[in-house]
Amino acid sequence: MAERSPGFRFAVHGLGSLVLAFLLLPIFAVVPASLNYGSFIRLPPEVWSTRWYARFFADREWLTSLVTSFEVAAIATAVSALLGTAGALGLTRIGGRLRAALTGLILAPMIVPVIVTAVSLYYVGRYWGMTGTVPGLAMAHVLMCLPFVVLNVGVSLRALDPSWLRAAEGLGASPARVFATVTLPTILPGLFGGAVFSLITSFDEVVLSIFIAGVQAKTLPVKMWEVVRLEFTPILSVASTLLIGLTVLLFVLFRLAAARARVAGVGP
Repeated sequence: MAERSPGFRFAVHGLGSLVLAFLLLPIFAVVPASLNYGSFIRLPPEVWSTRWYARFFADREWLTSLVTSFEVAAIATAVSALLGTAGALGLTRIGGRLRAALTGLILAPMIVPVIVTAVSLYYVGRYWGMTGTVPGLAMAHVLMCLPFVVLNVGVSLRALDPSWLRAAEGLGASPARVFATVTLPTILPGLFGGAVFSLITSFDEVVLSIFIAGVQAKTLPVKMWEVVRLEFTPILSVASTLLIGLTVLLFVLFRLAAARARVAGVGP
């Protein structure tokens, strides 16, 4: 196939950049909206101010919901990383229809409507007394985060040569040492990527959180949902800006980690 000309590549990249800008720029409009001085959102703001940021961090309910979101996301990410890595390793050792069935079962939360999952988990959580608690909300989020870890770790495992494992075992390494010295460095980029997606998914989840959360486990998206039903002030834009900032930060960290892994020759 003939090599594409520089002009063609420039046109394709330019078109792709325009499409991304069309999709993303309206989202970033919440950043200047959060800098309004008045009680109504105006774009551009008539008077620029950080007044609503001060109100956000001075409000105990907003801060509590922000901290709860971090707690739930941290627990959900840690549990998802552990179970997802074990699941991905287990799927590589089986084949045929059983592997396809288990993979479909793990990926089901990505296919089934969230509202259906939320209603089901609400009844289960209420029976076990887990609704309205941080652990209960975190375990519910694990169900949504697990597929991302399994998929990312599964991709990394494709770069793992089975002969490396056999060589390590032949040299007398225990299964734990083989995993720590051979398997883990190979899957680390995928594990980190899955953890990043899990953290973002848990932090942004609102539908599932509305059903499971209570007064003691109200996350930031749930708090935003409650406030937007009563008023629409720039403080909502402040909360949205924080969510966007966290997402961008985690994405940048993921790209940096992936670049370092490529330089080091680790992972796919």
